[in-house]
Amino acid sequence: MTGLEQLAVVGTGLVAGVMTSTVGVASLVSFPVLVALGLPPVVANASNAVGMMPASLTGSFGYRAELRVHPRVTAAVVVTCALGSVAGAALLLALPPGVFEAVVPWLILGTCLLVGAQPRISRWLRRARETGPPAEQVRLSPVTTLFATLVGVYGGYFGAGSGVMMTAVLGLGSELEFRIVNALKTLAILASNLVASLIFVVVADLDWTAVLLLASGSTVGGYAGSHVGRRLNPGVLRALIVAVGVTAALLMLL
Repeated sequence: MTGLEQLAVVGTGLVAGVMTSTVGVASLVSFPVLVALGLPPVVANASNAVGMMPASLTGSFGYRAELRVHPRVTAAVVVTCALGSVAGAALLLALPPGVFEAVVPWLILGTCLLVGAQPRISRWLRRARETGPPAEQVRLSPVTTLFATLVGVYGGYFGAGSGVMMTAVLGLGSELEFRIVNALKTLAILASNLVASLIFVVVADLDWTAVLLLASGSTVGGYAGSHVGRRLNPGVLRALIVAVGVTAALLMLL
């Protein structure tokens, strides 16, 4: 990479780190950049998972007060997403690279739809909490646990938008406060990325330059996102993410 390209990857890691702690679609920003720089899609995906892991770590640390409120739910999210990500990472490494290259543009487009629909989902969840019965269901039901595990599988395989998916799963399947759901979403990304990263470091082909550059930016971005990311204009931010994702998907399809 040239010096300018390296700077761009660091900046991408910073922005994607903020995304991890806010809207949960970091890979939709960072993955296309790595592909654009010439990394093969599978290598880019594995390198992205390892490089973005510090963002979810620092972001979860920023949400530590919310994560202490319901320790059983917090533990359940960690276990389900960690176990699911093992299966997802195994799928990524076991299947031929052509399968990932064929599927990922559609995964990106599907994630863009989720990002676009996120404001409606969030408003619906808030109204349900405000007008519904008193909050009592603070444990994950078997169905919610199953879907949380599936989100972990997706997180280990690709991961873009897994935070949005976990927000919907926890919001629809429990009576947790929205601020706690948002914290658990960040922790879910951490659990998936951490386990998948350990597997990728041992057996996957990684671009360590990209990993270290992303990590240097994402470490700061993840923590900053848990504190100041909410001050950003969500509409503009969401529009940019969707534009980047759709462009990346179309370029891969073409």
